[in-house]
Amino acid sequence: MRAISERSERVDVTAPARSADRAQRGSAVRATLTYRDRAILRAVAGGTAEMLVSSQPDLFVDGRFCCDQLAAHRLAHAGLITGARPGTVGQRVPARLTAAGHLELLAG
Repeated sequence: MRAISERSERVDVTAPARSADRAQRGSAVRATLTYRDRAILRAVAGGTAEMLVSSQPDLFVDGRFCCDQLAAHRLAHAGLITGARPGTVGQRVPARLTAAGHLELLAG
């Protein structure tokens, strides 16, 4: 995979982003997403997804374990999906798109 420069407005979702890095990029974040990544974003936007509160947040869609947890982790660490409310470690909370996640769906 090609490296993404610091000056670029694109985020490489193949590598976890630090919170400070995401904050510096602002709301005009563009991500390199696969078709499956976009399908996960659509599922989360549909309102039937839940996340397990954890450092590696697992994703559930329609009550079932998401088939690509690595993609779900990348999307969460890239700041495109998050829990809709705080929870304790190990608890399931509703998942939601962030503002950047909404922008990605509109751009795709």
